[in-house]
Amino acid sequence: MEIGISTFVETTPDSRTGDVISHAERLREVVEEIILADQVGLDVFGVGEHHRNDFAASSPAVVLAAAASQTNRIRLTSAVTVLSSADPVRVFQDFATLDGISNGRAEIMAGRGSFIESFPLFGYNLKDYDELFEEKLD
Repeated sequence: MEIGISTFVETTPDSRTGDVISHAERLREVVEEIILADQVGLDVFGVGEHHRNDFAASSPAVVLAAAASQTNRIRLTSAVTVLSSADPVRVFQDFATLDGISNGRAEIMAGRGSFIESFPLFGYNLKDYDELFEEKLD
């Protein structure tokens, strides 16, 4: 059995104060969370990709790379890489770089995502949703 954790690196308001921390602060927090997860023996940590104001991680590979040199054994994965609206060559290169920095601990979880904000942002038509995923997965 493997035990892991994943996050979308959300920046939701604090339930007591209503304050929202900055994306920069939340990104630093998640790197610390990954380091702690490695120290306590979790097997995997995943960072999800989002392109919205209420989520701080638009580039999971960069976030995971920030933690890679400060961790030893935990596997580092996207949770999920929105492949339909990404350049598959760039995704490969980013995760190959992460894999090198982490000494072979990088993984890609490719998917379609739970939100559609990346499609118009990167110039894709949502009606091509299925075709884009299949083409880029190939």
